[in-house]
Amino acid sequence: MVIPERNQSGAIMFILLGFSEYPELQVPLFLLFLIIYAVTVLGNVGMIVVIKINPKLHTPMYFFLKHLSLVDFCYSTIVIPKLLENLVVEDKSISIKVCMTQFSIGVTFVMTEMVMLAVMAYDRFVAICYPLLYTVSMSPKLCALLVTVAYSWGIISSIILTYSLLVLSFCETKIINNFVCEYSVFLSASCSDKHFSEIILFIFVNLNAFCTLIIILTSYLFIFVTILKMHSASGRYKAFSTCASHLTAVTIFYGTIVFLYCIPNSKNPSLVVKVGSVFYTVVIPMLNPLIYSLRNNDVKETFRKIMDLKIILQ
Repeated sequence: MVIPERNQSGAIMFILLGFSEYPELQVPLFLLFLIIYAVTVLGNVGMIVVIKINPKLHTPMYFFLKHLSLVDFCYSTIVIPKLLENLVVEDKSISIKVCMTQFSIGVTFVMTEMVMLAVMAYDRFVAICYPLLYTVSMSPKLCALLVTVAYSWGIISSIILTYSLLVLSFCETKIINNFVCEYSVFLSASCSDKHFSEIILFIFVNLNAFCTLIIILTSYLFIFVTILKMHSASGRYKAFSTCASHLTAVTIFYGTIVFLYCIPNSKNPSLVVKVGSVFYTVVIPMLNPLIYSLRNNDVKETFRKIMDLKIILQ
């Protein structure tokens, strides 16, 4: 592995080790992540296309799901190509500017997804608790506004967290035991006082997670109470099935965040964190379209029609 002190322009570099300590796994991991990325792209782009061409799916729930798929596609495209490159090249260096750019764009989509999941929980709350008012309450104008808020908050979050890193100083090339430019990468590489950045991270990220989780948990509390009040077993099943996919996605997303940032000390914490980061940044964007499509007959029916059309055209 090549470890340059500085590049030709004199800029300080980071060295993202990735999975370099397991040389025998470089090729298998490359093939695995390449397959995951292909499934992620096909799944999320396919979901967007299916929702767009099927009039039955032109509802608020699928409008939000379309944007969730777009966010997952963009986020995976920010992370996985660099991961694949690091698995096959000898020079694993990355400039601070490029690393900061990857972090900034990545944060935009992660924070947008957190808000989008909260918006989707509110959508399910209105649909199940106030079905007669659903069409009026979740108007196209309100849906567009909620999506705009999600993207805007993602951008604002990115600006604040990126600024908290720009105040840091970096004195020399640092070897980072990670494969992605996360906040911890910059903190560990900095040679200046990190107190301000750590305070901003703690307050902002926890506040963001707390607020979105409150919306999600409150929405599902009212949903479960409403479902329990239903007299028909088939009605309860139908109501629960409409939000089961979203609840699964929320559990996986937030469960991974808790695992990644609340893990206890162990003999090999770097490996645990790295595996958690892989699941959070690589696997979840692939799982979301699978979770929503496998439980939805309209989506599966549209996929079948597209495949039948391809066969006929051939």
